[in-house]
Amino acid sequence: MKIGLLASNPNLYSNRRIIEAGEQLGHEMVFLNIKHCYMKMDAEEPEVHYRGGRVLDDLDAVIPRIRPSMTFYGCALTRQFASMGVYCLNTAAAITQSRDKLHSLQLLFENNIDIPITGFANSPLETDDLISMVGGAPLIVKLLEGTQGKGVVLAETNKAADSVINAFKSLNADILVQEFIKEAQGKDVRCFVVDGKVVSAIQREAEPGEFRANIHQGGTASVIRPTPDEKRIAIKAAKCMGLSVAGVDIIRSAKGPLLLEVNSSPGLEGIEGATGKDIARMMIQAIEKKLQWQQGDTLSTAKSEVKSSSLT
Repeated sequence: MKIGLLASNPNLYSNRRIIEAGEQLGHEMVFLNIKHCYMKMDAEEPEVHYRGGRVLDDLDAVIPRIRPSMTFYGCALTRQFASMGVYCLNTAAAITQSRDKLHSLQLLFENNIDIPITGFANSPLETDDLISMVGGAPLIVKLLEGTQGKGVVLAETNKAADSVINAFKSLNADILVQEFIKEAQGKDVRCFVVDGKVVSAIQREAEPGEFRANIHQGGTASVIRPTPDEKRIAIKAAKCMGLSVAGVDIIRSAKGPLLLEVNSSPGLEGIEGATGKDIARMMIQAIEKKLQWQQGDTLSTAKSEVKSSSLT
């Protein structure tokens, strides 16, 4: 197969590993810089062109690895490839709704998945009630557009929470206010879901003095065996988001496991380094399974089926 990796930086660990895994399985892997792609929208002949005018008309599958700042354009490209009959490992619709933190939390609790108590308001005039509805301080204030632990603040008193919320509001920033799970002790569980299965899991632990367990914020990763409930939540969350590949973050509370976030482009470095598992290979194999590919096969039939399903 010829598989395109749609991303921004070819040197990132995750992107290098996916290219490497695909090549090891005998596929032709092509890195596609999102900024170098442009589209021709036509009902009969939709196309994606690459810098220099090359038409990308020979791809069997695309793996979108879209950074948050490129969500709009990256998802537009993903939709365009789908309209051309190219299988996309995660769809544009799934990526878009997973990136909208408010929408994704609403989807999760609508599907009976437990989340920390969360408040959202557009007006700073409702700050006191917003703080009260999540149980008061300490509490977490999150930017809707934040990623990798950035834009997340712990407010330890109601007065501090009021100040932080109003500071963000003065910048016209959309925020979520969320209960702080003290008993988690700066730890969370990242379950990596591929094709409806939890293929690996790690526990992320914040460095001393920090409450964010993200690896990008200095957190450490260790191998963990997720509980049956955690596996069930992770699989259900990925399914309700429509994601074939997802990193699902869960926090252990006195009330049981609570879902924090679903990531449509989860990093591989922390989980592969801790577990020794070849997650990148599993992602390529998920494409092989979807397209019913075997060594030496042609993909004309599978591609036409994908194109047909993408247009319905």
